[in-house]
Amino acid sequence: MHAMRHWAVRHAGRLEQAYKLLAKALRTLRPVVRLIGPQRLQRPVAGVERAVKGFLFDCRMCGGCTLSATGMACPMNCPKQVRNGPCGGVRADGTCEVDPAMRCVGLEGWRGSRRMAAGALPGAPTAPAEHHLAGRSTWLRVMAGEAPRASIAFEAPVRPSGSRLEALLERGTFVVTAEFPPPDSAAPADVLARLAPFRDCVDALNVTDASGANCHMSSVAVSVLLAQAGCEPVMQITCRDRNRIAIQGDLLGAAALGIRNVLCLTGDHVANGDHPGARHVGDLDSLTLLATARKLRDAGEFLSGRKLAAPPQLFLGAAGNPFAAPMETRLERLRRKVAAGAQFLQTQYCFDVAALEDFMAMVRAEGLHERIAILIGVGPIGSAKTARWLRASVPGVRIPDAIVQRLEAAADAREEGRRIAIELIQRIRDIPGIAGVHVMAHRQEQLVRSIVADSGVLGARTPLFTSSAPPARSEPCLLP
Repeated sequence: MHAMRHWAVRHAGRLEQAYKLLAKALRTLRPVVRLIGPQRLQRPVAGVERAVKGFLFDCRMCGGCTLSATGMACPMNCPKQVRNGPCGGVRADGTCEVDPAMRCVGLEGWRGSRRMAAGALPGAPTAPAEHHLAGRSTWLRVMAGEAPRASIAFEAPVRPSGSRLEALLERGTFVVTAEFPPPDSAAPADVLARLAPFRDCVDALNVTDASGANCHMSSVAVSVLLAQAGCEPVMQITCRDRNRIAIQGDLLGAAALGIRNVLCLTGDHVANGDHPGARHVGDLDSLTLLATARKLRDAGEFLSGRKLAAPPQLFLGAAGNPFAAPMETRLERLRRKVAAGAQFLQTQYCFDVAALEDFMAMVRAEGLHERIAILIGVGPIGSAKTARWLRASVPGVRIPDAIVQRLEAAADAREEGRRIAIELIQRIRDIPGIAGVHVMAHRQEQLVRSIVADSGVLGARTPLFTSSAPPARSEPCLLP
């Protein structure tokens, strides 16, 4: 079956032409459909469609076929059901992060799109699957004159969010954010106890949402607690564990509690975490999540079209990985995330500044740095062993041999890792088009203050998160 999938991608251009002819023929049968009735024709037409498309594309009959918009690679074959791929988990050899025996479906779709008339994936996000149509014929919908929803493109003036982080970026200030790990606890005190390493050195804290598909306190609860402690939180929200109903409710609830910054992620697959028996939801992906959040904010509507009494105020972010090959897919994915509504981007770890410079040159050539604030991920590595594990096990992390050799030769590898992070920040600061850095110091949070201070990246300015008393807020206080 994999062989036929690859054949379809290689011949995407010819299959596109064949489908246009088929669609034209199907439309001529519209009078027959009206005469007999769509319900009577559903079973036989769906059976033929399943046989043909199942053979060619390993089709899952989602009822809303997007093959013409996904390079003739069926996105329902992706283990994460990402309909706007490739995700950031593509391995260096182009295989899937969940199933290494399979080529990344999103990457195959990108290759197939190059052989089609448009020469690229569509700029607007491909619409999420309509699960109530699963098993039904898309061909019959064409015959009946129903056009499957191809995208959830949305254009409207952006509503202001009131985010302090957004205001800082709009002023052109080089910002510093950091990753904040929620505790395995139900006690607010356990959240607040983790704040000390970040005071007086960061502008915002990015609250992870079950990072690595491992369960912790919810990102929305931790974000509210951080906001009440005077911090500027960036709440991560992933598509792994929620359907579109729960996601929209969480966005409204977070906004009601004063959370303004939201980082929209597809999320790691459940197979990677501590509950591998859980169901992976994947109802939306990062692009459709961005578009959904934008519609809530700027149109004041749910994804269904139902009106909101009061829209949320949100500053929308996305994740990016400039270091995953091929680089052209990363640039195209950045374009699509901007089109979907992303206003800031936080990247995977950067250890290869030369590769980052190449990526940013392409970004500047298209003027994308003027449409989205790009924050580059940095962090200390504690040992050469950790460096080797990162580049072998975490898709998209590229660590040059020179860095591994420095860690091996160092008398104090932990201190050497800290110095490398400082040097990286200083070099990244000088690359045009970069708006800030995002510090990820997993289990080395105590190093964040010295890394930021010794890099000199803040200059003489005071960061947003300081040791002073938290600012007055109108939101309800949930702390005891």
